[in-house]
Amino acid sequence: MWMRGTESSSFPILHSRCCVCFSLQPSSPMKRKHQLISDAFKAKKQRLAVGLETVEKEGPEAVESALQYLASLFPRKLFEDALPPLILKHQVYSLVKDRTTVDRCLNQLKEEGRIRMFQHGFDADSLVLTFTDSYQSKVLEFVSGKEVARTVRKFLDSVLISCPDISFDKKRMLTEFGFSDAEITQLVNAGVLTVRDAGSWWLAVPGAGRFVKYFIKGRKAVLGMIQKAKYKEVLLSDLQNRRAPSSVKLGLPYHVHDIIGAQLVDCIPTSSGTLLRLADD
Repeated sequence: MWMRGTESSSFPILHSRCCVCFSLQPSSPMKRKHQLISDAFKAKKQRLAVGLETVEKEGPEAVESALQYLASLFPRKLFEDALPPLILKHQVYSLVKDRTTVDRCLNQLKEEGRIRMFQHGFDADSLVLTFTDSYQSKVLEFVSGKEVARTVRKFLDSVLISCPDISFDKKRMLTEFGFSDAEITQLVNAGVLTVRDAGSWWLAVPGAGRFVKYFIKGRKAVLGMIQKAKYKEVLLSDLQNRRAPSSVKLGLPYHVHDIIGAQLVDCIPTSSGTLLRLADD
């Protein structure tokens, strides 16, 4: 289950290699979820001096915990709870330092059908992801009472549960999945598919256009806050305590994980805390 979004102004512990690290101990899934909520609010008390060795658990448990934490940062109320919590794949890199582990675990979750990935108009390497059950429920809510609802449900019950791909071509849709041209058009109109090129479509999140708009503007604004600082660098603690511009609608914590994971800033350990410096072009 997804945890509800929070407005926490604190960030988890920053690792010296530009990672926000979890200190995880083996526990039941329910205990892990409660601990994530607790950690999100107690991060300041738990912050260690950057550069000291941190005890952290790697592998699937760390990746899944990172997903749950990032989901908790997604401002669901901003979108009237019409969207599933959306996470950028690279945001996970800000929480789990081993990128190979992240890629492997996310691919496994995708193949198991537990998460879905989307290409929503960012650069080719910037994938959006969310949990499958949350995606399905929000899609059904979005099309409820509409003429396309039957076709969308058919898509969710057949294609979504059997194929982890992020795009589909016409041949597969017609022959393998049994959709007609008219039904494919309905799926596009419903926002479940978007055109990739002639004869192929991306899997999509209905109504996500506003998220993409807010994300792009918010990232630009947060980078601008650092750009305007002396030497184009700022302490993380100072940044998180500043009043964000009105264009940062997704929240500073959400965007800090974005710019760190996307390597748009370098994380530099100092005696005063972690320093964020704009990365060289």
